[in-house]
Amino acid sequence: MGNLEIRAAVTDDIPAVVGMLADDPLGAQRESPDDLSPYLAALERLSGDPNQHVVVAVREARVVGTLQLTVIPGLSRKGATRSIIEGVRIHADERGSGLGTQLIEWAIDESRRQGCQLVQLTSDATRTDAHRFYERLGFTASHVGFKLSL
Repeated sequence: MGNLEIRAAVTDDIPAVVGMLADDPLGAQRESPDDLSPYLAALERLSGDPNQHVVVAVREARVVGTLQLTVIPGLSRKGATRSIIEGVRIHADERGSGLGTQLIEWAIDESRRQGCQLVQLTSDATRTDAHRFYERLGFTASHVGFKLSL
């Protein structure tokens, strides 16, 4: 495997990113790779916010992974800043290669660089393999998450 670059996502990356988002049973139900306009609009909004970091992992000029890191200043925990990792996806050809670990380690390092005291993430309750992966990286399942669709 060639060298890996982790960089900010750009418009040309969106088809590959959306393809990865849709390439699993949950994503297949909620993503629409046939209409990229909402994703392009979202990337434009996100790119204008210094607390949002949508990144891609690129190997040999091919997007092979992605995640979004959000930095949130707060009042709790003595005014701590935290980060949230979302939308982690690894291309099917790269799963098991260590790329997921590299992406999460990038997010943790960037969180430290941004002055965060805590990194958090959620993972769908059905993704037991992902849960084991995050636990191996030192994350603990310390909270119960809730969502409300609007």
